[in-house]
Amino acid sequence: MNGMDLIKLALRTLVSHKQRSLLTALGLIIGIAAVVILTSIGRGIHSFVLSEFTQFGTHLIAVYPGKTTTLGLSGATISTVRPLSEDDAASLSKLEQIAAVVPVVQGNARIEAGQRQRRANVLGVGAAVPTVWQIKVESGRFLPDDVGNPRAFAVLGSKMRDELFGTGNPLGQRIRIGNDSFRVIGVMQSKGQILGFDLDDTVYLPVGKAMEMFDRQSLMEVDVLYASEARAEQVEQNIKRHLTARHGREDFTVITQNQMLKKMDSVLNVLTLAVAALGGISLLVGSVGILTIMTIAVSERVTEIGLLRAIGAERRTIFRLFLSEALLLSLSGGAGGVVLGMILVQLIAAFLPALPVQLAWGYILSAFSVSLLIGIASGVTPAIKASRLNPLEALRAE
Repeated sequence: MNGMDLIKLALRTLVSHKQRSLLTALGLIIGIAAVVILTSIGRGIHSFVLSEFTQFGTHLIAVYPGKTTTLGLSGATISTVRPLSEDDAASLSKLEQIAAVVPVVQGNARIEAGQRQRRANVLGVGAAVPTVWQIKVESGRFLPDDVGNPRAFAVLGSKMRDELFGTGNPLGQRIRIGNDSFRVIGVMQSKGQILGFDLDDTVYLPVGKAMEMFDRQSLMEVDVLYASEARAEQVEQNIKRHLTARHGREDFTVITQNQMLKKMDSVLNVLTLAVAALGGISLLVGSVGILTIMTIAVSERVTEIGLLRAIGAERRTIFRLFLSEALLLSLSGGAGGVVLGMILVQLIAAFLPALPVQLAWGYILSAFSVSLLIGIASGVTPAIKASRLNPLEALRAE
């Protein structure tokens, strides 16, 4: 009996027991679909988070006060040795291969405009924010470069403008932040959120004014934009040498965007692998189903096996027949699971656009390959059992 005959016979057997075959394959279908959906969500979150980190560009270096070996967000470390000052930020802008520098201080305060008020984020920044953070001004202008003598100017995020002034023109209007009054000179275009931080619901102030308002002696962060043709490692070393010479010791932390992205990428890969493992549990359940059904099939088809042996079928032919049935079950279950999973992912993308999903083809192919291995593994034992049946005893079993 050649291979094609075996496949036809195995397929005919599965079709003749439609309900049993469908229920057996259903376990694999659900398992594969679970892997496809979960890994698509994991990959979607992976891509979303990385895009959030790169929406400000890909040539950034952050300098934090205090020496640490861990990667953190803005303000995660505060120096107890020497603060990171505006003069430090200004001196960095004079280094070679550095295009622009933004000193940053962050706080939260009550913002008032007429009868309206809301509590929101306040960012004390430098004049190079539109260049470094890639945020465009919608109307008016951004903060001037007046280090050392900051004026009481404010620039609003688009959402903050809507909340405080509605459809009115905020330019030239006065707002009160804490106990100080500021004149609005610009409104930024919508930038959206980055990891839950809403840049549109924000007020931008001169960094000197913000440090006074929040009674800070040190900057929380200095963002450095370097030239696209420069190497991040070389710029990092130049920054370290420069600040070490100014401070007398390395009491600061320099983090390149590449380092942050690499760390984040490894964390998100573990997340995707974890959700894939959860879906893999369903595959194990499916393999138990195939093993059970194939074992039962051997018991139910003892006479058929005896007849095949009596007309000359060899043991290896019987073995290959039952193994082919298990493989066809796992193949149909795997293919059905992939198709179902892809359809459900498309439905999620259509009806839940806020949930990022992206097909993870590597995991999908791996899951499909695992389904075939499951067919082989779960079909071997029943196939061996069938091939070892004594033909005379099998014929008398009826």
